[in-house]
Amino acid sequence: MEGEKRPAPYEGLFADGHLVLWTLCSVLLPVFITFWCSLQRSRRQLHRRDIFRKSKHGWRDTDLFSHPTYCCVCAQHILQGAFCDCCGLRVDEGCLKKADKRFHCKEIMLKNDSKALDAMHHHWIRGNVPLCSYCVVCKQQCGSQPKLCDYRCIWCQKTVHDECMKNSLKNEQCDFGEFKNLIIPPSYLTSINQMRKDKKTDYAMLASKLGKQWTPLIILANSRSGTNMGEGLLGEFRILLNPVQVFDVTKTPPVKALQLCTLLPYYSARVLVCGGDGTVGWVLDAVDEMKIKGQEKYIPQVAVLPLGTGNDLSNTLGWGTGYAGEIPVAQVLRNVMEADGVKLDRWKVQVTNKGYYNLRKLKEFTMNNYFSVGPDALMALNFHAHREKAPSLFSSRILNKAVYLFYGTKDCLVQECKDLNKKIELELDGERVELPNLEGIIVLNIGYWGGGCRLWEGMGDETYPLARHDDGLLEVVGVYGSFHCAQIQVKLANPFRIGQAHTVRLILKCSMMPMQVDGEPWAQGPCTVTITHKTHALMLYFSGEQTDDDISSTSDPEDTKETEGSGQKKKRKEKEVTGLKLDGSPTSLLIKRQCQQFKKMY
Repeated sequence: MEGEKRPAPYEGLFADGHLVLWTLCSVLLPVFITFWCSLQRSRRQLHRRDIFRKSKHGWRDTDLFSHPTYCCVCAQHILQGAFCDCCGLRVDEGCLKKADKRFHCKEIMLKNDSKALDAMHHHWIRGNVPLCSYCVVCKQQCGSQPKLCDYRCIWCQKTVHDECMKNSLKNEQCDFGEFKNLIIPPSYLTSINQMRKDKKTDYAMLASKLGKQWTPLIILANSRSGTNMGEGLLGEFRILLNPVQVFDVTKTPPVKALQLCTLLPYYSARVLVCGGDGTVGWVLDAVDEMKIKGQEKYIPQVAVLPLGTGNDLSNTLGWGTGYAGEIPVAQVLRNVMEADGVKLDRWKVQVTNKGYYNLRKLKEFTMNNYFSVGPDALMALNFHAHREKAPSLFSSRILNKAVYLFYGTKDCLVQECKDLNKKIELELDGERVELPNLEGIIVLNIGYWGGGCRLWEGMGDETYPLARHDDGLLEVVGVYGSFHCAQIQVKLANPFRIGQAHTVRLILKCSMMPMQVDGEPWAQGPCTVTITHKTHALMLYFSGEQTDDDISSTSDPEDTKETEGSGQKKKRKEKEVTGLKLDGSPTSLLIKRQCQQFKKMY
């Protein structure tokens, strides 16, 4: 034991020092690498943002392209990079600066003021042509080879093969393609600019060269509506139209965007609102401001692309209950071209609060869809309060409806709005109406309510005249609670129909009650609510559903014979309900479609 050697003290310290050193390296090295990568990434982002800010292109970066894509500069296959949402260029991150210098984007206005309206040439870019596109020369499919190939005009969207591209095509005048009646040509804006310098305002003579069918379209999209699809739609519309026609209402308010209509001929402009019913109301308020400014001749007709949760107004006008990209944007533009003009009643809702010493505070709203007090307003109020706290959690239309269902189920148990008939007095056209034991009152201007339910017509054998949105009448109904609303939604019950009127007056005598106007809720104390007619809005109605003739032509002959007698009875019943002759006018088309829906229900 005495002959064994003991290790020197410094050897143990040396071994412990090695362990500490390796431990520090294993911990600090990943931290250093992560920090260095984040620093390089932030530098690249700053570099891209600097290019984006100085560029005339509408660059947007993406982490993954949705289909096979090739860089327009180096012709290499790329998975991520940047693309221009105006002209459609796609480039790698390293080629971004070269692409910005080499390729020109869409010109909003022509540089040469002397060019005539018909002097616009094709603007060709190479590669990444749309799928299923065909060459204008040989009529064969373009973009079928796995490389950067073939050309596309960024204005008329025509495509041509590399081998079919000739000098004649490069110098050929562009006719703006299928949507020429919707596009504002850059040469038109150049001529308008010159005319304004010369203090001339005869735009009709300038527009006559573009044809009588020219109805330029202005896009007003809300990038925050519903499913947050607005941002992508803005880019798709900029590719198909002139970028000057496309606005994000969260950045450019509708009041400013609609001033573009004053540069167009009288009664020619159309507007497509991409958003929910609230966005549509915002745009229609801006249209009313144009009337106040004396710009009645420039007022546009308004179409709707529904991106919200309820979308009852768009459903009433034939645009559907919600858009989720199921049809291409090009088809949306075709539907706008085919739509007919109709009128929409707009109503003034005055809420007069009862104050101390008879001091009354007046609040005023504009109603397009409906006004309500009771359980549906309570659900909207709870939903609105939680969406304000966490907006990112309410980006799904299905999730939003699930939240509404949760609050409706909760109110079935709590019944916060019971005994409404004891708290409210109702007057229709100055006559007081005795109410049963209700929990809610709904005043309707349009046919649909609650995300697609036809509330006034209801179901069953009871015949009621179809609700219309241009007759100057309001339909007033009552509900017995949240459970009754759910039964109405699934067509298991009818509402309590109170009546129709030109003027509606409600007096809330005591307590706080939830109220809403077109989905905008608030809690209201004792007050008087007066609803009167305000004005009309010019809307676009799309009648794209299958007609009775189309249905009968596809049905079996035996079924046709068996249902012939009942069909004649239904036609006779339809005539009794409408009392109007269907002569093919826009209003008659609207009545015809409503009668078709009436026949399906009964």
